[in-house]
Amino acid sequence: MSKRQHTKLIHEGKYVAEVDVELIENEEGWAPYISVEDAHKLDDVRDALRRGDIRKASQIGRIFKLTPVAV
Repeated sequence: MSKRQHTKLIHEGKYVAEVDVELIENEEGWAPYISVEDAHKLDDVRDALRRGDIRKASQIGRIFKLTPVAV
C-alpha cells in the first residue's frame, strides 16, 4: 500500500476550495481512495461553503472566489 498527497477542488456556488487529501493506493479493491477522515474533511468544507461560512471553510482548505469573465 502506498500513499500520496493530492489536492481536491470543491466547487460550491461562487467559491472553490482546495483541500489537501491523501490518496491511498493498493493492489486490491478500488484504488486510489481516500480515508474516512479526509472524506469528512471534504464534506465539512462543502457544507461550510453552502452555508456561506467562509471562515470555517478556510480553516480546512484554501478558498477562492470565482469571478465571471465578461467577453
